[in-house]
Amino acid sequence: MLWEILWALILGFGLSAIIQAVASRRQMSKLLPNDSPKSIAIATGLGAASSSCSYASVAIARSLFRKGADFTSAIVFEFASTNLVIELGIIMWLLLGWQFTLAEFIGGPVMIIILVIIFRIFLKKSLVEKARKQADKGVVGVMEGHAEMNMSQDKGTLFQKATSKQGVTSISHYFVMDWISVWKDIALGLLIAGALAAWVPNSFWQSFFFTSNHTLSTIWGPIIGPIVSMISFVCSIGNVPLAAVLWNGGISFGGVISFIYADLLILPILNIYRKYYGIAMTVFLTMSSYVAIVLAGFFTEVLFGWLHLIPTTRHALEMSSGISLNYTTVLNMIFVILAMLLVTRFYKTGGIKMLRMMNSHAERHHEHSGR
Repeated sequence: MLWEILWALILGFGLSAIIQAVASRRQMSKLLPNDSPKSIAIATGLGAASSSCSYASVAIARSLFRKGADFTSAIVFEFASTNLVIELGIIMWLLLGWQFTLAEFIGGPVMIIILVIIFRIFLKKSLVEKARKQADKGVVGVMEGHAEMNMSQDKGTLFQKATSKQGVTSISHYFVMDWISVWKDIALGLLIAGALAAWVPNSFWQSFFFTSNHTLSTIWGPIIGPIVSMISFVCSIGNVPLAAVLWNGGISFGGVISFIYADLLILPILNIYRKYYGIAMTVFLTMSSYVAIVLAGFFTEVLFGWLHLIPTTRHALEMSSGISLNYTTVLNMIFVILAMLLVTRFYKTGGIKMLRMMNSHAERHHEHSGR
């Protein structure tokens, strides 16, 4: 499975690194002063240009909030950075099909709009202030060093930013750091997906997702999808192989989308929310996010059903019998060489030293906050 998607992973992270290198993150908090449509649009765009690592996006969102950004805009940034990034779309296209990728990028903004509406109606200022006091304590979560990393270029055209010596260095650093951030989730996702595909019979999934009753299955999918995601412990793009297994098993189209959207509701991240914002805000974030995710899943189900774009076959994760000389092998060879060049650039430009400094900084911060 890894061999089949390796070139796509490298391509996705490479494009993401280029975007992060040319899209400046300096003074981002000043661009998100409130929850106006303009701020929400900017938060969505900045998130889409950020890393796909769920843990890093959660840490960045808190950093923005502590620096003065509006809480709603910070959370929107977080959701966009895990659901609207290019590497996610590429992997979904390869493992699930283009219809799912299209649904992800159409349903994502819908989910964000629903979430903003819920925040405007139900989020009280007193709860935000309590969350801010807790956030200002600086309790360490995960990937704090990656969240503080800022090597984006500010001067020149986009082409100049990406092709200059400093630009290439920035791209290599973002590329390697993103891999370091999510490799565990990718590995865990592939292992769990492979185990489920090999050992759990389709009859179990068909019964669990009520495939014999189309109406009930359509309703049940977006409701149960986020719950399955919550207990899977896999986030970022690592949950796409799991989504493919669920699709083969019979979960609805909207259920797949809601499953993928819920990567910010897995139990380890909910625990980080508790550290960052307190129990009350964690409960609010969990409930509001779940409602927005479910409704977005229903939306994609209805819309794509009306447009007759829901695939009629369930053959995700179809793999070749073994490694052979085909287009996958050629692409893997090309992109592995590219990855090696970026890793070499990372190593020669002080990447290892920077990584150690980031880790030691996080450890010192953890010791300080624990006193």
